[in-house]
Amino acid sequence: MVDSFSRIVRLGEGVGATGQLSDAAVERTVNALGVCARKMRRRGVTHSRLVATEACRRASNGDAFVRRAQEQTGLALEVISHDEEAALAVRGCAALLDPSARRALVFDIGGGSTELIWLDLTGPDGPQVLGWTSLPHGVVTLAERVGGGCIAPDQFDAMVVEIEAELAPFEAAHDIARDVAQGAVQMLGSSGTVTTLAGVHLGLERYDRSRVDGIYLDFADIERASRVLLGMDCAERAVQPIIGPGRADLVVAGCAILTAVMSVWPVGRLRVADRGLREGILRVLIEGERPPLRARAA
Repeated sequence: MVDSFSRIVRLGEGVGATGQLSDAAVERTVNALGVCARKMRRRGVTHSRLVATEACRRASNGDAFVRRAQEQTGLALEVISHDEEAALAVRGCAALLDPSARRALVFDIGGGSTELIWLDLTGPDGPQVLGWTSLPHGVVTLAERVGGGCIAPDQFDAMVVEIEAELAPFEAAHDIARDVAQGAVQMLGSSGTVTTLAGVHLGLERYDRSRVDGIYLDFADIERASRVLLGMDCAERAVQPIIGPGRADLVVAGCAILTAVMSVWPVGRLRVADRGLREGILRVLIEGERPPLRARAA
C-alpha cells in the first residue's frame, strides 16, 4: 500500500427519511473525492475502479450525484448492485477464511445497509456463495431513527429485536443455525463496528490495523465492549481515540446490529476483518477479471 485516504462523509445521511442525498452530504463527499483524485494523479494511477453502494442505490438523486462527482473531480463512479458488493467483499476477505470450517457467515455493517453472505468453503475453487441478503439498516440509518446520544437499554434492546426479525427470513431460507449447532461455521465481520469493538477490547490508545485485522473475538468480549460503549453518552464516546467524533453517534447502532447477528447465529466467536470491498476491488484489478461469485441458491 503506497497511499491511503479515508474520511467520514455520511453520504447517506437523511436518505431514509427523504429518499434523497442532501446537499450538505453531497458537498462533503465531492470534496473528499477531490482529495482522492489529486492523490491518484500524483501517484500516476493507470488502472482504477470507483464504486458507490447503498446510498446511491436508494437515493432518487444518486445519478445526479455521480454526474456532479465526475464533473468536479474527473472520477467516474459506478453504482454497483447488492450482489456484486457482496461478491467483492468476500473476495477482499477471503484470505481470513479458515479452510477447516465447512461454512462461513460473512457480514458487513455499512452506513445504509448490512450485507450478509453465506459461504460454502468445501469446494475446490474457493468460497462459493450459497446465499446473501442485504438489510435496509446500517449504522447511519439506524442511528438517525433513535438518536446517537444517550441510548437507553430498552431502546438498544428494541433495535436488537427489530434486526433479529429482519434476519429471520435469511435463517429460514438457509438453516444456518443447524450448521452453527454442529460447529461447522466460521463468522467473519467486516465493518467499522467490529474493528472499533476490537480496539476497545484491546484497550488501544489509537487504532492499529496490524493488531486488529484478523483477530478473533469471543462473543462475551464483544458484549462487554458493547456495554462499555452503551454506558457512555455521545460526548464521552467522541473523546475516545479509537472512536472519535465522526463515529461517536453511530457505533451503538452498529453494536445493536452485531448483537442481533450474534443472537440469531451463536457461533461463539468471530474473526475481525479490517478489509472488504476495497480490497476485493484491488484483487480483481491485480489478478484480472474473473466471473463474479454467484449464489447457488437464492
